[in-house]
Amino acid sequence: MGFAVENMAKGASSQKYVGQKYVGAVEAAVTILRYLAGQSSPHGVAAIARATDLNISTTFNILRTLCKDDLVAFDAVQKSYRIGMGVLEFSAPLIGGNQVDVMRPVLERLAARHRVLIGLWQITADERIVLLDRVVDQGIVRADMSLGSRLPAYAGAIGRVYAASRDLSRTQLRTKFKTLRWDSAPRFEDYAADVMVAKTTGHARDAGQLFRSLDIAAAVVVDCSSRARFGISGITIKGQKTVPEMQALAVAIRDDARIISQRMFGGGPTLAPPQHDGSQLKPPLKGSPYHEHDRKPPGARGAVSRLS
Repeated sequence: MGFAVENMAKGASSQKYVGQKYVGAVEAAVTILRYLAGQSSPHGVAAIARATDLNISTTFNILRTLCKDDLVAFDAVQKSYRIGMGVLEFSAPLIGGNQVDVMRPVLERLAARHRVLIGLWQITADERIVLLDRVVDQGIVRADMSLGSRLPAYAGAIGRVYAASRDLSRTQLRTKFKTLRWDSAPRFEDYAADVMVAKTTGHARDAGQLFRSLDIAAAVVVDCSSRARFGISGITIKGQKTVPEMQALAVAIRDDARIISQRMFGGGPTLAPPQHDGSQLKPPLKGSPYHEHDRKPPGARGAVSRLS
């Protein structure tokens, strides 16, 4: 795998989300549908309103409207609601589709908001990561890499989060660590500490260690058995982003990875209902590049085939 630095044309447009207005009724309807989709039994209006933090009258009117198109099913005897078969009409085009194509809009949004290269990596059975897709916003100097590039699954930022998902003993983790090659290798004690933090935060950083000129933030997508299936990384040239900006990127990648985990694979933690102001980004958190206390809930070196 090789990295290259490119300067995209100045003045190119980039997608902006700041200041957009959202329709509150639509957001409320989506919140209700998402809540019902995660329930194994029907619920009454009052319970749904409490769970989604919506007004009871608003909840009732939205449920009645959704029932009209079979998006929600109503039990007249129990006076309760559950997700309806009508939602299958919307999911049909995605069933059996290319998983990379389904995830690409998420990658594009991350790249546009944070102005970094976003990479999607498949985690293989032999514990390698393979680059499946990469997205970058226009108008930035950035590192690039070739599709199909391979790295050990335990290396770098993705490696720390992957190791956290594997729940290895310290001895097992040390064995994995000894096989890795870095441009500026961390001490095992520091690497192990980063893995422990990643167990709590769900994301990790690599500040110029895997590749001396690159700063990387990452998280993993897991399935219903908590097995890591994909890694998502945000890659920037070292020094382009401040520590708070990199932390904000790490949190955003983590949050989107959790959404993909739940919606595509039924995995990951239960997600809190989204805010109704349309905002999805969280503010930067204070702390070191590797250590963060999450709130609740709601140059680049040339060829690196040596790591393959």
